[in-house]
Amino acid sequence: MGPLFLVVLSYFFHHQLEVLALATSSDYDFSYMKSVYNATDLPLKEEYDYIIVGGGTGGCPLAATLSANYSVLVLERGSAPPSYPQLVLTTDGVLGVLLQEDDGKTPAQRFTSEDGVAIVRGRVLGGSSMINGGFYSRADDQFYNESGIHWDMDAVEEAYQWVEDTIVFQPNLLVWPSIVREALLEAGVDPDNGFSLQHLVGTKTSGSIFDNEGKRHGAVELLNKGKLKNLKVAIEAYAERIIFSSKASDVSASGVVYRDSKGRAHEALIRDKGEVILSAGAIGSPQLLLLSGVGPSPHLSSHKVPVVSENPDVGNFMADNPRNNINIVVPFALGPSVGQVVGITRDFNYIEPVSSVTSFSFPQPFGFYPNGTGPLELSVATIEEKFSGPLSSGSLRLVSSADVKVGPTVRFNYFKDPKDLARCVKGMRLVGDMLKTDAMERLKFQDLKGAEGFKFLEPSLPRNLSDDASMEAFCRSTVTTMWHYHGGCLVGKVVDGDLRVVGTNSLRVVDGSIFNASPGTNPQATLMMIGRYIGLRMLQEREAAK
Repeated sequence: MGPLFLVVLSYFFHHQLEVLALATSSDYDFSYMKSVYNATDLPLKEEYDYIIVGGGTGGCPLAATLSANYSVLVLERGSAPPSYPQLVLTTDGVLGVLLQEDDGKTPAQRFTSEDGVAIVRGRVLGGSSMINGGFYSRADDQFYNESGIHWDMDAVEEAYQWVEDTIVFQPNLLVWPSIVREALLEAGVDPDNGFSLQHLVGTKTSGSIFDNEGKRHGAVELLNKGKLKNLKVAIEAYAERIIFSSKASDVSASGVVYRDSKGRAHEALIRDKGEVILSAGAIGSPQLLLLSGVGPSPHLSSHKVPVVSENPDVGNFMADNPRNNINIVVPFALGPSVGQVVGITRDFNYIEPVSSVTSFSFPQPFGFYPNGTGPLELSVATIEEKFSGPLSSGSLRLVSSADVKVGPTVRFNYFKDPKDLARCVKGMRLVGDMLKTDAMERLKFQDLKGAEGFKFLEPSLPRNLSDDASMEAFCRSTVTTMWHYHGGCLVGKVVDGDLRVVGTNSLRVVDGSIFNASPGTNPQATLMMIGRYIGLRMLQEREAAK
């Protein structure tokens, strides 16, 4: 055996081991539906060991883990995935679910930040893992070092693997991700890391919660790993406030008041040594704390909410990773694709490709074709750029203290810090470099005079990529969201290193609101890991206290 063969064999063995740790079945498993009830069918008063508000990306693995030994109630404001099979269970539904008109019951709730950016949040069992692009990649080392959470890294590894052997797959690369993969490497985003779930500088193919038949396997399927007889999931259940029992200076959560679709109020109470855990996301968890009287006194008083525990930081440090992208009309049929490939620079700019088919019902005067009209359907290839850890942040505040369905106002203050703007400029210049690569040549059109060039859906990048003012203007005018917003209940400010809410007992937060930076390229892997990780720690704490 020559040295080259040994190197190749070693590389293949390393990556094959990673593949073998992933999910192998691609069939949906709806076993969890045995534990799902409409909130209207549940008692008006009932006791459990644990109550989890939010059956989303973190809440589902947490519930499954705790149910091994204790009774668990999950309160989910949305419905279950089988209610929206075409929207949440296949790759075909990804674009549709994000664009669907919000009637108050759709799996994606639409809202607009005070910055004017349109955003969605999950409103379905499984949370945003049921409406996202499926990209699965673990957190970066910096996240662990700076998160403020007490980590046991062996337990972190085991928690990731617990998720991955159930719902994570190695994708077969589609045409557009393959092209971008070549372009990234040509543009210097190296090394080529092949297929990996790890956060690695360079270019890689990562995991997906979509299997290669296009079926989505979101966090909801992790419920199947729990003890279903100990688990009750209430759908269409809107948590209105946390119930607190107060003795002297001891403020303890004792339950949750929630309302069903018929408007009836229910009380779910916790037993001795139990806990209430908020997993309602970066919008829902700080909102519920504020509605329950945990937060800054002046704001609570302005809404006539009695102050239970003063904490000036609830709802603060809200941040969103700004996304900027270009959209290229492709001169050949290109099927839709979700996230499969990422380029990670040494400055932690992230480049990801997606593609879609855009339909038009009238001739297009874009000049894409010699006769000046376009087809009814155009293939559009998108290159998205974001960066980790924006320094700019904003806040979340209540609009109504009477109705939890009225969402709070949120401002993220994109690019308020000039360093964030500079990072966007750097990332979009890299996108400009990618357009100059050989890999991208096949996306150019030829006009009547034989000249070749890209056809963009406006706006396109400035012609002069070295002009700072033009690039900054492009970043500001095209900023949108990657849906990776976080903050509002930060570790060290609202919760401690074990995710307990400071100033209270029997109350934790387990979701993206605790993050001071979104982990890795996409946060869902880390959120699912944390649900499992914290659940195991809570079981260990209960066992040690016996």
